[in-house]
Amino acid sequence: MSDAPTAAMAVLLVDDDPAWLHGLQVTLARKAGLARVLTCQDPRQVGAILAAEPVGLVILDLNMPGLPGEEVLAAVTAEHPEVAVIVVSGMNQVETAVRCVKAGAFDYFVKSTEEDRLVGGVLRAVRMLELQRENREVAHRMLGGPLRHPEAFQAVVTRDRAMHAIFSYVEAVARSPQPLLVTGESGVGKELVARAAHALSGRAGPFVALNVAGLDDGVFADTLFGHVRGAFTGADQPRRGMIEEAADGTLLLDEIGDLSIASQVKLLRLLQEGEYFPLGSDRPRRLRARLVVATHHDLAARQAAGTFRRDLYYRLCTHHVRIPPLRERTGDLPLLVEHFLDEAAAALERPRPTAPRQLVQLLATHPFPGNVRELRALVFNAVSLHQGGTLSTATFREALGRHEPAPGEPGSPAGNPFAPLEVLPTFDEALELLTDEALRRSDGNQTVAARLVGVTQPALSKRLKARREPKAP
Repeated sequence: MSDAPTAAMAVLLVDDDPAWLHGLQVTLARKAGLARVLTCQDPRQVGAILAAEPVGLVILDLNMPGLPGEEVLAAVTAEHPEVAVIVVSGMNQVETAVRCVKAGAFDYFVKSTEEDRLVGGVLRAVRMLELQRENREVAHRMLGGPLRHPEAFQAVVTRDRAMHAIFSYVEAVARSPQPLLVTGESGVGKELVARAAHALSGRAGPFVALNVAGLDDGVFADTLFGHVRGAFTGADQPRRGMIEEAADGTLLLDEIGDLSIASQVKLLRLLQEGEYFPLGSDRPRRLRARLVVATHHDLAARQAAGTFRRDLYYRLCTHHVRIPPLRERTGDLPLLVEHFLDEAAAALERPRPTAPRQLVQLLATHPFPGNVRELRALVFNAVSLHQGGTLSTATFREALGRHEPAPGEPGSPAGNPFAPLEVLPTFDEALELLTDEALRRSDGNQTVAARLVGVTQPALSKRLKARREPKAP
């Protein structure tokens, strides 16, 4: 059994037998987590119900008085092609089943079929409908439509196009009940994206975060599922697990790539069954939280290496976003520096210093292995040491391990970098060397390289183009 479907989608049961309708309604609520199951005993009312209710799936009996089930099937597929139909019948007739499937039925079951098989078929149909809806939404979002709720991402300071494309994707899948996998290096802001997904999900419950790195299997199970009183020695009181704490909300499992294989099995079972057992309990509870998982590891590489279960990986990557590192979006540096200067001044209760023009140029040459978190720490450290006036770059250079040449020393602002050279380069050679070094320090980013050498990006681009063109003889 898979995850509970979205609450917005209704299922309509059509049968003239009220006892069967009630029994299946209870079964779908209990075993499939379907909250909106409508019933209809008169097949002639199906059209009116579909016009008035957001029905995604019809479970239709074939043998009813008033209007044959096959006629109802034909009408639904013709007038409501977005609605899936599962046919049920008291007779096991292959020809009828084939005829119904050819007429557009999603599946065909005999009423004597085992309950779990019918529930599984219903969940497959619901999952197909959800994927179709999500694909339409993602396609619409990715075609350049503006964000409907940009305020959900206000904690992520960026003007980068790739980041805004990620925002569009997250907005499109935020209401999906399927897990969301957020990957990226440490410090890029994975939890901020997870919180944005929760804010957009429409879920009334809380956002709960759990870092699973370093948890052994027993602690992981107890923390996630909770326990009843007497479950083990020392369990004097019952404990709510994080899943229950996040009921009707979002549960973030951070550093999922560090989870042990034994714990991965438990998480996989939770996703497959949509239910769990608190330790010491024999009564299952439904999973009512949407799972978001995050990691700095490459899960595809880890599952190929055998340290992460392949079946769990494919369960988790239904929706996947990768947050780019700061070095891939250096255009955000000016915004982030200003944002963290405001934040640091407020937190430290100090006057806000002004950033020197050369600060962003200096930072643009740093690879930032700690990403946005590292930049924030650098700014906070500089503001805490600041004495007044314009912020000094010396604190940043020291933190980055950069050498600040002494005045008069070759390479210093007051010195001459060509002084120690026995043979001076020509103007063209010096420009070539300067351009190459700027491009190396900026990792090929022409905008940043142009800032480093004090020219405009078009001027640098024009010079690079001239270098590539063959010179006239």
